[in-house]
Amino acid sequence: VEDSVSNGALCQCGAARNDHASVALGDYFSTAIVNHWESVQHSSEQPTDAFGEVQFAGASKRTSHFLRLSWSTEPSLVYNILTTHWGLPAPNLVVSVVGGNSRTQIKTWVREILRQGLVKASQSTGAWILTTGLRERLGRCVGQAVRDHAAAASSVSLNKVVALGIAPWGVVEKREQLVNPQGSFPVRYYVQNISRESCSLDNNYQAFLLVDDGSVGRRGGEMGFRARLEEYISHQRTGIWEMLSSRCCNICGMYFISYILSCHLATVVQHSCFLFPVFYFQAFSIYQNRGLIMVYHGEHESPNDFDTVLLKTLVGVEASPYSDELKLAVTWNRVDIAKSELFNSDIQWKYEDLEDSMTDALINDKPQFVRLFAENGLNIVDYLNYGRLESLYRSVPDGTLLYQLLQHCLEERPRRKFTLFEVSGVLKHLMGDACQPFYYKALGLQSSSFKRTYLFSTFGLIIVFLILFFNSSQRATKILHGGSKYHQQRCPHPWASLFLWAVLQNRSEMALFFWEMAGEAVLSALGGCKILRELSKREDETETKLSMKELAQKFENLAHDIFSSCYRSDENRSFSLLIRKSHFWGHSTCLQMGVSADARLFFSNDGVQSLLSQIWWGDMKRNTEIWKLLLAFFCPILFTCLSVFIIFDIGVPQRPTQSPFIVSRWRQFWFAPVTSFLGNVLMYFLFLLLFAYVLLVDFKPPPPSGPAATECVLYFWVFTLVCEEIRQTLFLGTTWTQSFRLYIQDVWNKCDLTAISLFIVGLICRMFHRSHEFGRDVLCLDYMVFTLRLIHIFAIHKQLGPKLIIVGNMMKDVFFFLFFLGVWILAYGVANQALIYTYDPNPNRIFLRVFYMPYLHIFGYGSSIEEEMDVGRELNCTDNVTLIESGEEPCKNQESNWLVVILLVVYLLVTNILLINLVIAMFSYTFSEVQEHSDTYWKFQRYNLIVEYHSRPSLAPPFIILSHIKVFIKRIIHKVPSVKIHHFANRLSTWETIQKEDFLTARNKIQKSSDSERLKRMSAKVDDVLKRLTESKEFEHRLQAQVKQKHFSEALTLSFNTL
Repeated sequence: VEDSVSNGALCQCGAARNDHASVALGDYFSTAIVNHWESVQHSSEQPTDAFGEVQFAGASKRTSHFLRLSWSTEPSLVYNILTTHWGLPAPNLVVSVVGGNSRTQIKTWVREILRQGLVKASQSTGAWILTTGLRERLGRCVGQAVRDHAAAASSVSLNKVVALGIAPWGVVEKREQLVNPQGSFPVRYYVQNISRESCSLDNNYQAFLLVDDGSVGRRGGEMGFRARLEEYISHQRTGIWEMLSSRCCNICGMYFISYILSCHLATVVQHSCFLFPVFYFQAFSIYQNRGLIMVYHGEHESPNDFDTVLLKTLVGVEASPYSDELKLAVTWNRVDIAKSELFNSDIQWKYEDLEDSMTDALINDKPQFVRLFAENGLNIVDYLNYGRLESLYRSVPDGTLLYQLLQHCLEERPRRKFTLFEVSGVLKHLMGDACQPFYYKALGLQSSSFKRTYLFSTFGLIIVFLILFFNSSQRATKILHGGSKYHQQRCPHPWASLFLWAVLQNRSEMALFFWEMAGEAVLSALGGCKILRELSKREDETETKLSMKELAQKFENLAHDIFSSCYRSDENRSFSLLIRKSHFWGHSTCLQMGVSADARLFFSNDGVQSLLSQIWWGDMKRNTEIWKLLLAFFCPILFTCLSVFIIFDIGVPQRPTQSPFIVSRWRQFWFAPVTSFLGNVLMYFLFLLLFAYVLLVDFKPPPPSGPAATECVLYFWVFTLVCEEIRQTLFLGTTWTQSFRLYIQDVWNKCDLTAISLFIVGLICRMFHRSHEFGRDVLCLDYMVFTLRLIHIFAIHKQLGPKLIIVGNMMKDVFFFLFFLGVWILAYGVANQALIYTYDPNPNRIFLRVFYMPYLHIFGYGSSIEEEMDVGRELNCTDNVTLIESGEEPCKNQESNWLVVILLVVYLLVTNILLINLVIAMFSYTFSEVQEHSDTYWKFQRYNLIVEYHSRPSLAPPFIILSHIKVFIKRIIHKVPSVKIHHFANRLSTWETIQKEDFLTARNKIQKSSDSERLKRMSAKVDDVLKRLTESKEFEHRLQAQVKQKHFSEALTLSFNTL
């Protein structure tokens, strides 16, 4: 179709006449007169010859996708290519930027809106930005804005903003470089003078759709396809879409426009008369939907407000349901818009409307929306059942530590999804023996707790193993076949369960909010501290590990501060709070959880130490001198006469008792942990004296000559110690495996186990003539272990207690030092032995000269330098190989004495100066680090000693066997529960919650009174004043416009009447 302007040289499609095929140049239209070129009638479709990836020359190595397609291509096919094949994330919002195609220079405020407002809104919503994708006008501004965002944003948010260019193929410069029927992966795209505006592709876009309608150099051919693609996306479950314009919008196509942004809205119709009715109806349709048009005055408002205005407009659309608008606000994570537009008391929200949005906010870590829903009608008890809790755990992202732990627990059941059984396994793995398993009751399973009566017989142990095996098999079978009907059951502790879920994923803000809403504030904070510290030990990424440790320390600080508030409010209730057993936390107490979490700061609290002191001293005065207690030990008559005045606090009310006064005082004295401790210390000294006497004086030969009577007393004494260790093991946990794990965790229990094992070995060996001496040697070594066990008594002392920790940490430093020292000893010893003695196969002499002599050199012993240099002068040596192999001393080598001296000098220099000073520096650092927090360390380790002697029988070995018989009769035969275990039990949830709320209120007041918060409030007030001034100016402009419009209409009316 010839173009009259070009005198037939060009076609109306824009291409030259000679570029057309022969069929288009023939006279096949003689029967019809064609004056206007149409793409539908005068073009044909062929397979695309330009697709793949494009790499821009001179730019970054990042490639962009591109595709040449027909204007009539189905949008569904293109959308599938974008999301599935090219991997673009599905959009929650499509921002289509149109206009700005005139030669008018883009104003500065438009650039600022695109750079700050538009990209910010797109980032917060996960949007696609649609432009022409060319390096000109608005397309170039959008590309620069996306580039700046990519340079400043983190890698997590980098993929949230997708810039998609939809350009007409016939307009793109150097498009012939993209043509390759086989596809280009990638093609190198080069354009000269990229600094100026041109119709070349912009390298800041992720993908390009090059729409071909058969025209060349004509704009607008892509608008039909672009409108259909936007309409198709709008029907997908990804959000809503909108279109933006710059300063001027030219309505020149059959496509739908939903929003128009302009400084001055002006519709300029400059078309021929026969197209005027079409544009008239389009303009009239827009006028009828003028409620969907929002005018943004960019020259009068800040670009930072544009994203808020844009999203508020979308949320405030009257045509969409409120629930859909809420889902959009949650998807965009704009709680400020939700508060102002949706939760402003104009809408009565129902539970059904908030349920799905609550799940979305939980999964996508949006705690502000969770708080908003909880404050506006969402009943968490109705919301959270066990089925939904399972779905939350199944939504854990792949690659996270929690997912790996759940997957590890799921290895025994392949091809199954995560259930609460795996969650319980992860929590049990992290919490250890601090509490009983979680969610077993919900799963219809029983915790593996059995009566301890089974543990006192071999038959009982067999029953335990059978029950464990049967219970495990039944449990696995029940869950595998879906026998548990728990999914619809309500979670009895919803906030606490969500708190666990958030802590396991290291979601700081979410976990803190759930902690505020959950009960048992102190125990929950300590539980979160325990979980996070265990997770940090298993986390590999450094940043995540540090964030876990920081959050754990924050929870420990909260537990410390909350309990301090409780202690100041009511001392007795705070004591009961520490030893109250929690049903949700597996019958654990605050003290048990604090020890398991290594919460030293929490144990340094005055309230915790006051309770420990109360338990330690019982009903006696806390300032009682030790000599008075010892006097009461050895002079019972004096105790009977003076106990009221010298030991017991008469000002403290005593518990009523039916026993006589003296008897009750006697029981209170002997049942106090401090009395039990002193008694055990005194008897332990007697035990060591007896043991030393047997080894040194009264160690008889094997039977029938021995053992002596004193040795038999020693055997009985050790037997009572063994009985006490068995009692401690059995009564520590709920199961025998848990009891043994808890027992073996303590260092001093390991020492006891080692001492008893050595004693049994020595006892057996000394009973036989062949191993009698070896048995005595083992008992001598065992005496050292029993004596070192005496160090444990120093833990109660405030000055000596921290020194035990220093010694323990120094032992760790010694092992590292010995590793370096062993390397140098081995290197020097082997070289020295090989240089001095050419041949010596005797292993005893080799060991002595390779390891022992170099070790003595460090301390100045062994051979001197003169001896090392004086080689070959031994009087009783030989060079005969036969004699040397028979055991004779070989002569030294006379040729390498100078090298031996050099090695000795270097060895002494390294060991005596370098390594010795290194270990001294390590010891100094360890000492200063522990000494700085010595009070905290002492208060923490003091708990274990007090708990041990609080649960220990009053009598010390060997008389403790009487207490064991009494305990066996009461607990096993008569089934009498322990008074010490349930003495302080009480329910204090309401009081604790009130104290927590008071504490949080006081903390919020302190934060609000800080300078930073004052500046924020002042800034908000200034912004509000500026906004009101802007609104008043805008109202004034509108009023002036209406006045002018009124005058203009009056003039028109007058002119019409005159005519």
